[in-house]
Amino acid sequence: MQLSLTHQAFFLLALPAASGFLPAQRHHFPSPTTVQSNVHRKPKTSRFSGIDDFRRRPTSSSFTDLSMAFDSTTEESNIFDGPMALTKERDACGVGFIANTQSGEEFGTHRVLQQGLSALTCMEHRGACGGDSISGDGAGIMTQIPWKLFEEYRSNNCPQPGVGMIFLPRDEARRNAVKKRIEAVCTANELDFMGWREVPVDPSVLGPMARAGMPSIWQFFVKSPERLDNDDDDRDGFERTLYLVRRRFSVELKNAGLEWDDDDGVVYVASFSSRTIVYKGMVQSAVLSQFYKDLTNPDYTTKFVIYHRRFSTNTNPKWPLAQPMRVVGHNGEINTLLGNVNWIKAREASKGRPIASKIDNFDKPNRRQGDVRDLVDYNATFNIVTMCNTQDIPSVLEPVVDLSRSDSANLDSVFELMCQSRHRAPCALMAMVPTAYLQNPDLKNNPEITDFYKFHGGLLEAWDGPALLVFSDGKSIGASLDRNGLRPARFSRTRDGTVYMMSETGVIPDLDEAEIIEKGRLGPGQMINVDLLTGEFKDNIRIKSEIAKRHPYGEWIANQRKDIEKAMASEERMYDDTTATYAQATFGWGLEDIGMQIQDMAGAAKETTYSMGDDAPLACLSERPHPLYNYFKQRFAQVTNPPIDPLREGVVMSLGMTLGKKESIYKVSEKGARLIHLQSPLLNSAEMETLSSYSDHANGGFKQATLTTRYDLSDGPPGIKKALDALCDKAVEQVKSGVEVLILSDIAADKAKLDDTTYIPPLVAVGAVHHRLIDEGLRMDTGIVVETGAAWSTHHFACLVGYGANAVHPYLAFETVKQWHSQERTQKMMAAGKLKQTSLAEAQENYRIAVENGLLKILSKIGISLLTSYSGAQIFEALGIGDDVIARSFKGTTSRIGGISFEDIASETIMMRPESVNEKMKLVNYGYYKPVPKLGEYHVNSSDLAKLLHDAIGLDKTVSTATNRDELENDGVLPKSVANYEIFQKSIETAPLANIRDLLDFDSDRPSIPIDEVQPVSEIMTRFCTGAMSLGALSREAHETLAIAVNRIGGKSNSGEGGEDIIRGRPITDVDEKGRSPTFPHLAGLKNGDSANSFIHQVASGRFGVTPEFLVTAKQLEIKMAQGAKPGEGGQLPGPKVSEYIAGLRASKPGVTLISPPPHHDIYSIEDLAQLIHDLHAVNEMAGVSVKLVSSIGIGTVACGVAKADADVIQISGGDGGTGASPLSSIKHAGCPWELGLAEAHSALLTNNLRDRVTLRVDGGIRTGRDVLMGALLGAEQFGFGTIAMIAEGCVMARVCHLNTCPVGVTSQKEELRKKFPGTPEHVVNFFEFVAEEIRELLAHLGYKSIDEVIGRADLLKANKKQMSRVAKTKGLNLDRFFSGIPNSSNDRSFLKARIEGGALVHKEEIVHVNGFSSDLDRELCKNADVQKIIRENSGEAVVTLPIKNTDRSTGAMLAGNIARAHGNRGFRGQINVQFEGSAGQSFGAFTLPGLSLRLVGEGNDYVGKGIHGGEIVVVPSPNAGFVAADSSIIGNACLYGATGGDFHANGRAGERFGVRNSGAFAVAEGAGDHCCEYMTGGVVVMLGSVGRNVGAGMTGGIGYFYDRDGTFLDKINPEIVKVQRLSTAEGEAQLKHMVERHFELTGSERADEILGNWDEEKEKFWQVYPPSESKTAVVSSGDTTQGVLRVSASAPDGDMCFLPVGAEMSPEQTQRCAD
Repeated sequence: MQLSLTHQAFFLLALPAASGFLPAQRHHFPSPTTVQSNVHRKPKTSRFSGIDDFRRRPTSSSFTDLSMAFDSTTEESNIFDGPMALTKERDACGVGFIANTQSGEEFGTHRVLQQGLSALTCMEHRGACGGDSISGDGAGIMTQIPWKLFEEYRSNNCPQPGVGMIFLPRDEARRNAVKKRIEAVCTANELDFMGWREVPVDPSVLGPMARAGMPSIWQFFVKSPERLDNDDDDRDGFERTLYLVRRRFSVELKNAGLEWDDDDGVVYVASFSSRTIVYKGMVQSAVLSQFYKDLTNPDYTTKFVIYHRRFSTNTNPKWPLAQPMRVVGHNGEINTLLGNVNWIKAREASKGRPIASKIDNFDKPNRRQGDVRDLVDYNATFNIVTMCNTQDIPSVLEPVVDLSRSDSANLDSVFELMCQSRHRAPCALMAMVPTAYLQNPDLKNNPEITDFYKFHGGLLEAWDGPALLVFSDGKSIGASLDRNGLRPARFSRTRDGTVYMMSETGVIPDLDEAEIIEKGRLGPGQMINVDLLTGEFKDNIRIKSEIAKRHPYGEWIANQRKDIEKAMASEERMYDDTTATYAQATFGWGLEDIGMQIQDMAGAAKETTYSMGDDAPLACLSERPHPLYNYFKQRFAQVTNPPIDPLREGVVMSLGMTLGKKESIYKVSEKGARLIHLQSPLLNSAEMETLSSYSDHANGGFKQATLTTRYDLSDGPPGIKKALDALCDKAVEQVKSGVEVLILSDIAADKAKLDDTTYIPPLVAVGAVHHRLIDEGLRMDTGIVVETGAAWSTHHFACLVGYGANAVHPYLAFETVKQWHSQERTQKMMAAGKLKQTSLAEAQENYRIAVENGLLKILSKIGISLLTSYSGAQIFEALGIGDDVIARSFKGTTSRIGGISFEDIASETIMMRPESVNEKMKLVNYGYYKPVPKLGEYHVNSSDLAKLLHDAIGLDKTVSTATNRDELENDGVLPKSVANYEIFQKSIETAPLANIRDLLDFDSDRPSIPIDEVQPVSEIMTRFCTGAMSLGALSREAHETLAIAVNRIGGKSNSGEGGEDIIRGRPITDVDEKGRSPTFPHLAGLKNGDSANSFIHQVASGRFGVTPEFLVTAKQLEIKMAQGAKPGEGGQLPGPKVSEYIAGLRASKPGVTLISPPPHHDIYSIEDLAQLIHDLHAVNEMAGVSVKLVSSIGIGTVACGVAKADADVIQISGGDGGTGASPLSSIKHAGCPWELGLAEAHSALLTNNLRDRVTLRVDGGIRTGRDVLMGALLGAEQFGFGTIAMIAEGCVMARVCHLNTCPVGVTSQKEELRKKFPGTPEHVVNFFEFVAEEIRELLAHLGYKSIDEVIGRADLLKANKKQMSRVAKTKGLNLDRFFSGIPNSSNDRSFLKARIEGGALVHKEEIVHVNGFSSDLDRELCKNADVQKIIRENSGEAVVTLPIKNTDRSTGAMLAGNIARAHGNRGFRGQINVQFEGSAGQSFGAFTLPGLSLRLVGEGNDYVGKGIHGGEIVVVPSPNAGFVAADSSIIGNACLYGATGGDFHANGRAGERFGVRNSGAFAVAEGAGDHCCEYMTGGVVVMLGSVGRNVGAGMTGGIGYFYDRDGTFLDKINPEIVKVQRLSTAEGEAQLKHMVERHFELTGSERADEILGNWDEEKEKFWQVYPPSESKTAVVSSGDTTQGVLRVSASAPDGDMCFLPVGAEMSPEQTQRCAD
């Protein structure tokens, strides 16, 4: 069926759905038959009523049985190597609990279960479906055991037996064999087996995948052992026996050979307890109770229910991975998993307690007391679960942790063990997931809680990462949030004692507002708990204080702990200058390391900022020696978990570390406090002396030993292995002798020692010792300090700590600071003011501060808050390191292309040594950062390369507006030269090796064809895109020229994250014969019909320039999750580049540096990314949504999650991408080559049947047609050009983008430099035409007619033996193992198109996802005749009232988009007033704009008012509410995020991060959580209640007013930027009072009424918060220098500003106008 619609037609597509839950639909836009040279295809039209709703059918895939494209006959592919939780299965969820101990009889009520199932159903949108689009990723519940249902299994002597819920094989013979073995294990452990019960199920309600993998589901029942007659009242002994016997099952099944590696091999115990039971499966939420018939049985009664809905990145999820787990329902991701698992294993292997007897016959009777084989005796089981080493007996018990399990399963396993070891459940979770307790004002009056965290922080590394954890051990139930508060968690309490906790409010449809006595939320690190015996509700402070008072932690710490506080470093030199320089050279220091890094770090206490990305070779391909650290790439968070903001949210982070022997985490005693605590992991010489003093018996008696890592140079490269063996042997020997602090040192006492010896690189040494001690069971007995001259960069320290160091003494770095400080040049720069004057001690501390801040940044990129959790976590990917080295020093690290051996490492280390040593010697300038012509490291992008390209495309950099452009023919554009382009190509082809693709070659399977048969240049160029380079990073000239050029070729330009001038949204129609336009007078070479509007508009974490009009004028909207040059960090624009024009576009302050937050405010998980995608699809239905990722291990499973979240395009960026400004270490050490990331993503999408849902785009260092074709063969369909596109418009690679001094005006905002801009659109078009023609030649050579035919054809690639032979450092590189994992798609090309109903295949670019039922309310509103009339006529007023529920998401965004599309941001003159009644879903009121007023009577979830640009949003409780509004939460987290205007009023409290990046909204609420007004750049926020910590962090504009009734506000401020004062001007008081009055008028707020009723007294309780930029405004200070007008509202109904002249009162007319 086709319907004509503005000369285009479209279909609506949707995935089939079960139970009324529809995944997003898709629009279909048939592509135009031709592409004109300078005209885009017409914009995709908006949905219009009457279109039939076609459902998309799942397509079968032929990729299930994969054939490999690369030949790998010797080893299995490692393309997905890594822990299961990283590379194969990542998830996010909706979770909650209901508890009511007062209603019903002993065993509760059926109503609690029904409410839990209803809540689960209302969170379906937080889950996802498998590859068949019907089978859920997982849903489940945990409840009290329903004893009424199991009445037949109860008896007087055993009223509550143990109940097991188990998944078994479908095959009857297998199943019976397993059942028989389980019965035998139970009997052997004195559990009287009572029988089996097959769980009644209805498989017909399952999706095909779930049904195919469905296990046989059974329950079994056992009696308590008679020998447990001494059990306690809580039956803890019985629970321990059930727990240990369950862990025994898998051991016995393995011994009996009852394990199968096929699709019918599942044996999984979901629960085995006498208290709790778990029902879960691979189902959608609403299907759970249809599948499990027990759940609809009225006899199923319970006092509590935990419910969980899962969103997996995998489309073939497994039944056991559904949640809840056995004690926990987890929404989040554990970023520290590898380290946590390593440390748990290290504890298990500890030899602190001998095992009672040899394990030879487990079932042997008459076991001795204390024998670990006794799983029955009360005291024996207690001993087992409280000692570490008893967990590491594989012949007895299943391991506690295993990297083949998910992060949730490992977390659950450790948590369960701690609960069994007599930790109360809240106590165990407090220890595992600690709050940010340091300087926490909420804990000011509870030092016992702080002491608890100090004690346990020394014993146990935090399981760190975004997490909402709902838990129950059957005795209590509760929930806890991670220290960053990066998951939503709301709760309500009712009069009948019920507690409802949920990821979203509004999920209990029948909850009577009049019965609710409290509505709250969990803040960062907070916990709530309900005692299931008494029904007592305990809030955060109460439960934690109760737990903390159980032991005298503070007293223990005072008695036992030693501290090393920061001390001033010694000024005494250890070497003379010549010896220091010699030492530096041997350790790999280069001239740049001192001239760039040390100078910035010691001189300014900051890391070096640089630009242009990393275009140097990978360390393994370089011909120059590199420190081993350079072979490691930092991993980072994207999509499934968020990075943290170390600049604005550093209060949650800590670099504290400990040294010494760590006691058992399962058994608390005073000995656990005996540790040395380090304030910083970087120790200077003075602190090393303090450490040494603690070896004295009278001062702690911490035995210490120093082991040298140096060995004789004469031993040659083979000597490194011998030296490493000796080092590890000595380490074991020393620790066994009682050494608690082990120092690994490469110090050479003098030049003679430097001459005669070399060293084991410290990273190799610490990794090897760390793992050897783990293997020996000794790692927990000692701390490791690395004393080295080979560490100076932040990345170096991160590597050392990440591979096991507890602390580092970088003696040579401190020595180098002393050397640098004493140099005449340094002193002259200080005297001239080019460097800040510093003493030598200050310079050394500056250096340490810079390193510490850099470490915080590296931790934050992966979402880790504590260095103790980063230690040993090995969160890196190795590029170019061989398997032998990985196995010895970096066990568990992903290394997928092979590489250097130990001997190679030794050889490279020796290469660094200088040939001669004398007084005049200088360090080598390796040119790793800045190119050094002829002598230094090769850089692909050079001024020479730029000159070659300019010659080819006809660009003369001397021709510009500043010279004689107007006088020259064709604006000075010279004829393009094919010959010169061939020279440009040849220069790249013959250059040194730099990238992985340089080692690959084409390998066709057919003869060549004539080039005439290949698709034309015009078609190929439609696949080209420009990189996301922002206006601000680039000048207007450069940014607009690129957009125009790419629009001419039918490609896709990208706005970057700075927004765009609205004038660019209109075609250019005023071009004269000279190619000039009065609208764009700064550009040359224009044509009528050109468009400067970027095809892709980027939405990044800073939300710069994101307005409704910006969103609706895009043809594609890109979500920037990560940037190639600095993944895990936000964009950065130096202050000098923030001109008036740029600041206006970004709604910020001129001259103020802009560093965007990392992407964690509304994209901190996969389901929240799905919500932002939903928001964007709502505001602009015709635009596709792309998601930008950066290559890293695990990107394949992340890409699958993004595809399931309804993205249309996934962009894979390489880690070598360009940037306008970034920390140097980020440019060099984060992100992997796109060749790896693209291949992994393409392969994962194919194998998960998702490849046809998304288009893959790749960018990062793409320069030539060869690069493009390589990308296509590895799976890309579109190709991004960044730096090379800038070169094509005149960039000369000066590498000063961050300094605002670009000599040709490409990256400068200075007018005089911008006039020197030499480029025109024609230059860029010439370049793209050359690239396209090169692609045609390559395709003809391969024998293929189009790019379409070769996409994903990795079988047409091979390793180039000649190029491999050029690798200078090693012969160990192996590409076959990785690339052989790419599925061979030569026979099935269906993934290139999407199938719609009826079987037709259409190009994916013609498909745009459309929101499903979750936008139906918005559609109903948009279809309202009155609303349509007012938008059409741009006048009049409409009033609409509608009910709303939590599954109605992004409500209002679609209407805002329609208004913006018709009238822009501020052109609407009508008025639409909508009242909603109920609980709104996420993103209520997103992108509201002037003329639109939304009133919500009820409550909202997260992101209310996201991106509001104008108009008004009011949220008030139901008039029947039984709670106090001012004390209750009414809206969720991150509300008003990225607001650029509008008025907001909430009669209740907000969650975390209220008003982040607010640049224009005027808002009033009655309290908020942490991080209020973070990174605010404009607008006004009034808080009429208490707030959390870290107020005003990074705030550079706007005003805040905070009501402080209890006098605690000053403890909550982040004082780094903002100032605080009482109301000091009449204007400030007037602004505040009028906003409070307006709030009362709109909401009826009782709190506002109280304040206004006693204004003269209450106004004294307000604090005014303001940044320096507002210090001279009338509301802040009075006097002749004050500026501006007094605003009390963002806008009046007519769109004009509502203001007062400075110093004036409002007239009655103005008062009425604002009231209206």
